[in-house]
Amino acid sequence: MMLFQRVAMLLLVGILLFTTYHHAFQTHFTASSNDLIHVQLLGINDLHGQLDQYQQLQGKKVGGAEYLASHLQAYQEKNPNTLLVHIGDMVGGSPPISSLFNDEPTIEFLNLLNVNIGTPGNHEFDRGVAEMKRLIHGGYHEKTGRFKGATAKYISSNVLDKKTGKTVFPPYIIKKINGIKIGFIGVVTTDTNDFVLSNSRQEVVITDEVNAINKSAQQLKEQGVRSIVVLAHIAVNSDQNGGNPKEDLAEMAYKVDDEVDVMFGAHNHQYANTIVDDKLLVQAYSYGKAFSQVELGIDKRTEEITYKQAEIVPVEHESVKPDPKVMTLLQAYKDQLGTHTGKTIGTLPYKLTRKKNERAESPLAQLVAEASRKEMQADIALVHHGGIRASLPKGDVTKKELYTAFPFEHHLVKIELTGKELYEVLEQQWSEKYDAALQTAGITVEWNELAPFGERIEEIKAESGEPIELTQTYTIALSNYLQEGGDGFSKFKRTKVLQKGPLVVDAVATHFEEVNLKSFTNQ
Repeated sequence: MMLFQRVAMLLLVGILLFTTYHHAFQTHFTASSNDLIHVQLLGINDLHGQLDQYQQLQGKKVGGAEYLASHLQAYQEKNPNTLLVHIGDMVGGSPPISSLFNDEPTIEFLNLLNVNIGTPGNHEFDRGVAEMKRLIHGGYHEKTGRFKGATAKYISSNVLDKKTGKTVFPPYIIKKINGIKIGFIGVVTTDTNDFVLSNSRQEVVITDEVNAINKSAQQLKEQGVRSIVVLAHIAVNSDQNGGNPKEDLAEMAYKVDDEVDVMFGAHNHQYANTIVDDKLLVQAYSYGKAFSQVELGIDKRTEEITYKQAEIVPVEHESVKPDPKVMTLLQAYKDQLGTHTGKTIGTLPYKLTRKKNERAESPLAQLVAEASRKEMQADIALVHHGGIRASLPKGDVTKKELYTAFPFEHHLVKIELTGKELYEVLEQQWSEKYDAALQTAGITVEWNELAPFGERIEEIKAESGEPIELTQTYTIALSNYLQEGGDGFSKFKRTKVLQKGPLVVDAVATHFEEVNLKSFTNQ
């Protein structure tokens, strides 16, 4: 009996202690909640000037600048403590409504949104550093006149001026909300060195991402900043439930200063909403299909972020009305485009897709290869899929569709390679970082994807079926982007340009007009 009483007493004491602790915890939590500043961050990544383009996401029609603006405004109205950020590649590879006006319409759209902070992605460099600065800071262009530039503050911690060694943009910025300091650090992937031609970035050096982030984070901490967000134009991906985080940003998260709480990703156009090393990583697809909505709770006393959560919000059309100011902006540029881009160049009985099959080939890329080879009168043509940004639709195909599919100012060139050099070049299609498979015309290539890098090509045959001779010289048609080493094809840079041809889009238009009625209608 005495033993039973002692056990009962111990149980009672334990229950009382647990109840007291539990009550104290709940009280502390409630008090902390009352002492929080609730901050909302809205993020856009990889817009690529897709102002008037609509997509499909989760079975719904999404995208379009006028709908993106309405969604963002609705979320901003929910919380006055909101900052709007973008994570790069707002321009570059843009459809005609932006690209034919040097991407000024996209910057004007971002100004209408009142974006607070931005960081350049690799495509901001496409037309060179000077043009990137003109779009951001304002300046004169011979085609479009004087432009006022962006109203957002641009930051980047790892883009350095080659002469001075200083960052081209401020590496970070501090924003105050209700007296609380929040630090934002910008950074761009070092893959920019592979994806942007050297003459477009010759004035700058792009340094290691993690070192740049951590250096800026340390400087922010020295200024008393305890809430830090990184705008990283670096690839990240996760499952819809947050599992399986991967790509470069997920790997870097472990090495990044622990004071960093949130990292916005970009670059690979994927979904991400995940936690890695207690850091929230988010990315909202691309092309304005969705945006990232991040909620932060910041302790008023410590200025630390005590909770963080995110949602990737589709820009669907059903729940909002298009923004009238954006519609006015778009219509003004559509009127300037006039009827030129609406001219029909041919008709397709089926969609000509850019989507790659299991051999990394696509019908549209094949058309580009055939057009390139014919235009340059070469033995072989090589095409990189990254230069093709959209499929061609079934039905009438206009110049607008062509400019949308081929937005880059890449032109064709002719070079020579020996059979041995051709083998070496095609081996560069694979690396540990990415797959850069080329579409070909004039040859067939057999490879073993399980073989080690550098040993995957088994045989290359000419159109006749004869093997390519290692010592024989062949003429090659390709874009100047590839010839200058784009997409990591460094071996092309050793070659000499024998002949310069037209823009890729113009070569495709000519070929399309010639073969359209004869070929496509018979398939």
